[in-house]
Amino acid sequence: MTMRTSARLLSVALLSLGLITGCASTGDSDGITAEQAIADAKAANAEAKAINYEWRDTGKIIKKAEDKLAAGDEEGAIKLANKAKAQANTAVAQANAENRKFLNENTDGAATADKADAGARGAAGRVSSYSVVRGDNLWNISGKDEVYADPYQWPLIYKTNRDKIKDADLIHPGQVLDIDQNASASEIDAAVNHAKTRGAWSLGDTEQSDRDYLAK
Repeated sequence: MTMRTSARLLSVALLSLGLITGCASTGDSDGITAEQAIADAKAANAEAKAINYEWRDTGKIIKKAEDKLAAGDEEGAIKLANKAKAQANTAVAQANAENRKFLNENTDGAATADKADAGARGAAGRVSSYSVVRGDNLWNISGKDEVYADPYQWPLIYKTNRDKIKDADLIHPGQVLDIDQNASASEIDAAVNHAKTRGAWSLGDTEQSDRDYLAK
């Protein structure tokens, strides 16, 4: 083997080693910077906030991610940012699913127009109680034809069953909820207004906006 050939092989070996080392220093090819993870979380949460479905602690988690990044903990910042993003995406997905369900159940234009009237909304239901099954929430229960045929009236169920429901976002299979079919037009309007302006929420907690609504 000539000296030139040996030098060429050594150069190839060093180049290969350099490439391998370079790849190792960049980490996973699917990796993301903490700054980008936080930006993605903020964008997802902004979408949830825009439709009044922001979870109460998502913003706090993003703030913690920013604090981690400022302290030099990139891995911790990414983990928190991804958690916040997942929460926001879940909130948006739930809102979209509930809206689709509502639209599918109200395709009749005449019926939809009738429901716009507060008095007509109160007369839509027929049952005086409802037994919760797996997958239920106050929104879809209220949207059932035999209840109120309007998901935005769910605060009426919450208020009627305040002794059974601690968190409006958390009900359990087997619970038997009372359904008030004699709510006044003003009570219905107050319930719908609360449903639309409630703000951020979080599972397991009683939101201040809910406490304010119950106190009225």
